[in-house]
Amino acid sequence: MTLGRDGIAGLICLAISIWLLVLTRGLPPALMVPIGPAVYPRVVIGIMALLSAIMIVNDLLTSRAAAPAAPAASRAEPGARPNYLLVLATFVAFGVYVLLLPYLGFRIATFLFVAVLQVILDRPRSWQRWLLVVAVAFGTTLACHVIFEDYLSVLLPRGDWSGV
Repeated sequence: MTLGRDGIAGLICLAISIWLLVLTRGLPPALMVPIGPAVYPRVVIGIMALLSAIMIVNDLLTSRAAAPAAPAASRAEPGARPNYLLVLATFVAFGVYVLLLPYLGFRIATFLFVAVLQVILDRPRSWQRWLLVVAVAFGTTLACHVIFEDYLSVLLPRGDWSGV
């Protein structure tokens, strides 16, 4: 049983995660608040480590269940080409989000970014899908606001134009 490309990427990310978790031991402890400066990086790095481990296990399970490995070129869908325009559109959307963040504020800019990114990745074809786009954008924005501002007491950017 050998690791494929995903398994190797998972191993590299897992090793980086473990190394970064060790480095967080050098962060100073909290003096005035119960949650110190090391909590957020440890949560993010821990999630990265977990997802890396899942990637490794998934690669091992799919390689064991798969038939004899075919070359990568023959496994690809016939006629499928990489969609570089979609990648570029995603980067442009993120860039616009970063540029508008100081003007619109975190909540408005994040809502718009999440909604626009969903439309870029998979354009809704019915009103139910449009409703789902709005619901996901609203839920994502609300969850980020509650987690960061209310729970972790991290001040999110307020907009110069919007004031929120």
